[in-house]
Amino acid sequence: MAGDNKIILKAEDLDGYLTSEDMADLKNLEVMFKETMKSFEPKDEEKIIEGYDKLGHEMQNICAKHPNIKVYSFVTEEGAHAECSRVISKLRDERTDHQEFMYYSQRAYEMLFRMAYTDQHSDKKGHIVVKTPVTFPVQNYAVHKIPDIDHKIENTVMCVMLRGALLPSMIMSKEIQEYSSHGYKTPFALFKISRNDTKNEADMEYIMDLNKSFFNLDQLDGKDLIFADPMNATGGSLVTVVKYLQSQGVRPKSIAFFNTISTLKGSIRVTRALENCTCYTLWMDPVMNEKAYIMPGLGDAGDRLNGCDTKDAPRNMIQLIADYGHNISGLYKSQLYEIEKIVLG
Repeated sequence: MAGDNKIILKAEDLDGYLTSEDMADLKNLEVMFKETMKSFEPKDEEKIIEGYDKLGHEMQNICAKHPNIKVYSFVTEEGAHAECSRVISKLRDERTDHQEFMYYSQRAYEMLFRMAYTDQHSDKKGHIVVKTPVTFPVQNYAVHKIPDIDHKIENTVMCVMLRGALLPSMIMSKEIQEYSSHGYKTPFALFKISRNDTKNEADMEYIMDLNKSFFNLDQLDGKDLIFADPMNATGGSLVTVVKYLQSQGVRPKSIAFFNTISTLKGSIRVTRALENCTCYTLWMDPVMNEKAYIMPGLGDAGDRLNGCDTKDAPRNMIQLIADYGHNISGLYKSQLYEIEKIVLG
């Protein structure tokens, strides 16, 4: 669906969803992080490590009180934590170039998919029977067992909110297709949203351009909506989009929000504001600065995934896909077809 104008989605008073206990927990984290920052200049590595270790334990204790917030290193086995730390460290590193950033983003979302859908599953198995290139003395086949998770994934719709969410959404959609015994291809809903960067966290606004948004309300109603956004800072973009859809009569069955990095505050707001919503994040960061950017964060994930636009000629979704190049286009051809279908009709 494309509308005729732009609408401003004012972030609701998101702090209104927080309890007094939440506010106290968040304030404590802020104090702890400010104490850690004292060791940044001049750099005192030993104290930085000590500070982050304390912050990690505190966030884990807080998240234990929020069952709909799933942080990779808090809920998976310890043996998987090294991989998580390595992936996040590469994504954070200012020296990581565009191609490497795309590669580690793929790793991140494959890990998030596994955490959400395959780590906790029943004993029921599905089978993949593969025809191999070996033909002598007869055509060879191989059998591989996978968890039967069709009931979890075959009612899903991928919802793309921001430019930086395009590739992560394609990655999640491909994982669903690969694990579905029916090769289920998720429909896509595309929302053209920008954040008003002249605003601060307290009065943040999100502007949705309906002329450049493409979604089918009937296709969203009663579905398990998946949002894959690399960064969740305030939680405002997700809350305002879902509230807009609800105002149009859409009643999601569930909402899953997948983030490479999230702030604790953003995750709490989202799970309190939206019914049956679960936040899955690879890494939890403690605070935001006054401009609502995550600290320590990883910079602008959209620019690092897609490259920077010129101010006068921002690229649309199809142009972004074209700029990903042949390798990405070939790998995610089913997802590209679904996106082209809804954009081009």
